[in-house]
Amino acid sequence: MTTQKNLSIAHAWFEAFNTHNLEKLLSLYDNDAEHFSPKLKIRHPETNGLVKGQDALRTWWQDAFERLPSLQYKVTSLTANSDRVFMEYIRNVDNEEAMLVAEVLEIKEGLIVASRVYHG
Repeated sequence: MTTQKNLSIAHAWFEAFNTHNLEKLLSLYDNDAEHFSPKLKIRHPETNGLVKGQDALRTWWQDAFERLPSLQYKVTSLTANSDRVFMEYIRNVDNEEAMLVAEVLEIKEGLIVASRVYHG
């Protein structure tokens, strides 16, 4: 993949997330994709922060969109190469302090195969 194509995947990711379009978001991921998040580890300790596959991703994000209807991400920086995008953004939710987040998307053949979230 080219750097530009991977950046376009990241932009589509933010658009889908900020409109809470779960189907569009999932369409960016490989069927067997893995996702790690500290928030996941807190809410579902049995996962140790890691979920695998689109069914698990669907369950996780559907819950987030329902619990946090005001959830929005504001991009502050995107850096890409031929197989990943490093994203920095601010997580905003009504009545919560804004949170600085970094996330890495690993991309193969035009789909996200892994994502890892880091909180600042």
